[in-house]
Amino acid sequence: MNEQTGIRPFRIDIAQEDLDDLRMRLARTRWPGQLPGTGWDYGIPLPVVQELAEYWRDGYDWRVHERMLNRFPQFTTSIDGQNVHFLHVRSAEPGALPLIMTHGWPGSIVEFMNVIGPLTDPWAHGGDPADAFHLVVPSIPGYAFSGPTRDRGWNPQRVAGAWAELMRRLGYQRYGAQGGDWGSAISRELGLIAPEHLIGVHLNMLFPQFRDEPADLTDVEKARLEALRRFRSDGSGYFRIQSTRPQTVAYALTDSPAGQLAWIAEKFNEWTDGGLPGAVDRDQLLTNVTVYWLTGTAGSSARLYFEAAHSGSAGPPAVSTVPTGIAVFPREIAPPIRRFAEQSNTIVHWSEFDRGGHFAAMEEPDLLVGDVREFFRPFRGRAAGPV
Repeated sequence: MNEQTGIRPFRIDIAQEDLDDLRMRLARTRWPGQLPGTGWDYGIPLPVVQELAEYWRDGYDWRVHERMLNRFPQFTTSIDGQNVHFLHVRSAEPGALPLIMTHGWPGSIVEFMNVIGPLTDPWAHGGDPADAFHLVVPSIPGYAFSGPTRDRGWNPQRVAGAWAELMRRLGYQRYGAQGGDWGSAISRELGLIAPEHLIGVHLNMLFPQFRDEPADLTDVEKARLEALRRFRSDGSGYFRIQSTRPQTVAYALTDSPAGQLAWIAEKFNEWTDGGLPGAVDRDQLLTNVTVYWLTGTAGSSARLYFEAAHSGSAGPPAVSTVPTGIAVFPREIAPPIRRFAEQSNTIVHWSEFDRGGHFAAMEEPDLLVGDVREFFRPFRGRAAGPV
């Protein structure tokens, strides 16, 4: 352990008995019935979950993916009374720019497995070494190996404060932030609470927020507002449950791996470009689900919704002065609208892609990597590495 910073090396090492228990529970799943001909109308279909669960039990090998995760240097530290787990992958390039990347729900650090190499070692992946990053990839408090949370109040603002402290402990005085889903909210908050340290914020999700709907909306803008309305009326059930009753839903998800699988896999179908089974790699999806299951963090991850909903921060978003870049993927839950984004963010970069969805790092890693490189390129030279 680094006595000065309290940073401890960490390695994932799941007990075999926990993996045996998972397979036993999957084999003994008590399946619900389903109305014939309903498809996805009532939620994720029974045959989809059964096929995934069968492969999870008999074909998926956690140890393979555990070794893949352990290729990346991992650490834990205590911040504000909470255990924080993170990857810290240093680039060999001397001019690498520090970047903290934050996942969301129902994701984890597993989301970033295919972008870490290209971002830290661009030369080995056909890129320019001048675009290299030192990556810090934390697990949000309450999620995975940072979980569970031990007290109330871990909302996005508090997480952003922990990230500022984490980067200070690592010796980074100037750095960038990147994220989608909750990672978007946390990265943006980091720019609000520590603007003197942030050289830029790159987001691949930003819900449209506005007071009055303009009369001159374009067809594209109308379609994006309609997507937001559909989400609020028909796709936000999970959001309402986790924002109001995270403890209640935790019993089912913590006791049933099939339940945890269905709760997460449904979103990978709804929020990706193409849906299941092909939009994301099946093993990567199951590694993400397995991390939730093995760490027992279904409930504590859901608390982030409750804490955000009860933080008393309703109203127009605060204006961020940090240079901000937005990557728009067409199958995002509700793609952002630039004129609204500019009301509360200093937008200096805006990219629109013709494919991809909510889980950009898993669906279209090359597009996300390219956009992150492009956005931060003008800001290089303004950051200092570890002291």
